[in-house]
Amino acid sequence: MSGPLWSWVFVGLTFALYIGIAVWSRAGSTRDFYVAGHDVPPVLNGMATAADWMSAASFLSMAGLIAFLGYGGSVYLMGWTGGYVLLALLLAPYLREFGKFTVPDFVGDRYDSRAARIIAVICALFVSFTYIAGQMKGVGVAFSAFLDVPQNWGIAIGMAIVLVYAVLGGMKGITYTQVAQYVVLIFAYTVPAIFISLAITGQLVPQIGFTSESVLPRLDRLLVELGFTEYTQTTKAKIDVFCITAALMFGTAGLPHVIIRFFTVENAQAARRSAGWALAFIAVLYTTAPAVGAFARINFIDQVNETAIDDLPAWFETWESTGYIDLDDKNGDGVVQYRAGADNEVVPNRDIFVLANPQIAGLPAWVVGLVVAGGMAAALSTAAGLLMVISSAVSHDLMRMTFRPDMTDKQELRWARISAAGAVVAAGLLGIFADNLGFVAQVVAFAFGLAAASLFPVIVLGIFWGRFNKQGAIAAMVTGLVTTFSYIVWFKFVDPDPAGWWLGISPEGIGFAFMWLALAVGVLTAVATPAPPDHIRQLVEDIRIPGAN
Repeated sequence: MSGPLWSWVFVGLTFALYIGIAVWSRAGSTRDFYVAGHDVPPVLNGMATAADWMSAASFLSMAGLIAFLGYGGSVYLMGWTGGYVLLALLLAPYLREFGKFTVPDFVGDRYDSRAARIIAVICALFVSFTYIAGQMKGVGVAFSAFLDVPQNWGIAIGMAIVLVYAVLGGMKGITYTQVAQYVVLIFAYTVPAIFISLAITGQLVPQIGFTSESVLPRLDRLLVELGFTEYTQTTKAKIDVFCITAALMFGTAGLPHVIIRFFTVENAQAARRSAGWALAFIAVLYTTAPAVGAFARINFIDQVNETAIDDLPAWFETWESTGYIDLDDKNGDGVVQYRAGADNEVVPNRDIFVLANPQIAGLPAWVVGLVVAGGMAAALSTAAGLLMVISSAVSHDLMRMTFRPDMTDKQELRWARISAAGAVVAAGLLGIFADNLGFVAQVVAFAFGLAAASLFPVIVLGIFWGRFNKQGAIAAMVTGLVTTFSYIVWFKFVDPDPAGWWLGISPEGIGFAFMWLALAVGVLTAVATPAPPDHIRQLVEDIRIPGAN
């Protein structure tokens, strides 16, 4: 059976599974639609959280960035892992104790302010739509390369599947679908890694093979010979490495689609347990990614550099035809030179390397099909979680809690499904028109920066400082959102020259710098304005006492 046919088989079977789960777990109430009835077991919720967390950026793009940035690409690995620990330990239990399942709902009630709730909705929508653009780029990459479908049609097919199980099942359907998606994506990620590790190092465990003499020292030598920086070094400025890592960490703690997962369990204690399980499930992929990246770079160099163009492997021609590898025989000798500098003749897109790795390594066609299904699972699981944030922000926070407080549950559920459907269409358009934003992981990093600067300050101060008031919250959110969004737009679309970066900080890392600005503006505004009412300050004290609410 050919590779494309295996891909269709695996993708078709997994899509059928997701739709079947959505029909089985159809939401019958707003409680089911928003928080899966509060009765998901911690182990399953941990698995669903891991799938929600490990998006197309983790599955498709992170290993590719590590493959070509080496040590510099580890900012994504460190930032996302550290961020999840920060969220699980610092915020999740207290937010679960507070009892509000969306970030705008927490902001609205904690600060007793309609205006603060609306601004939090705007921030959540900015973060979610930026993040979802990255997921749709991932879906487009997988479809266009393996299923012989144009990228835009691939995005449309993927969003149609999400539409079914997100609109029909709500959070209940999404949760159990994400459990299945985690199994698919982790199996698809580790199986090729094991095969390639055995082929290159003789080690069954990729993490052990990665540390062997046949990988890192060999890769360092190869890259130096070709004029590149050593794999174990980086050319990134230290301040940018620090800021990107920190922006990813603090952005994680403000991501609305991850926070909402801690409300699908029974209580704060179950939220802590599910956070622990999720970290264990996440670690399986995150400890494998560096090995996958290193293996991919070695195989790419071995098969492409100094190879006659007529003798290039079939996988190269496949990816070149999709536009994800650029080849330019600059000296006209009919041989590919892959090296640093202006003489380089081949430029691969970083997002393809997890998908292309099985082909490069010559693995069976069914492994290729499995990886395609895994990439789809990673992208669609996170897209579904983000759609729930958008849906709940519109139907619950804007309609019921702000403009239509007399709505019935049935009317709210209808609005939730309508807004989810509208978000699907908007997300698909974002994926189609997001080509100028960068690689998948870079697009996602922008979302994390926005979350770090706009939502993290009001969440953490709302939990740990009773004196923080609505005026401070509004000032912090507006400052963080406007400054970070403006910086990203300017340096990605208006003037992309890195020489103009403030203090050498890239658009991916600027959210951390502006987070401190937002915190300072919020604190100064709060100190200069009246303190919140006594009942709000008491509420802040209560949420840090388990079982108080």
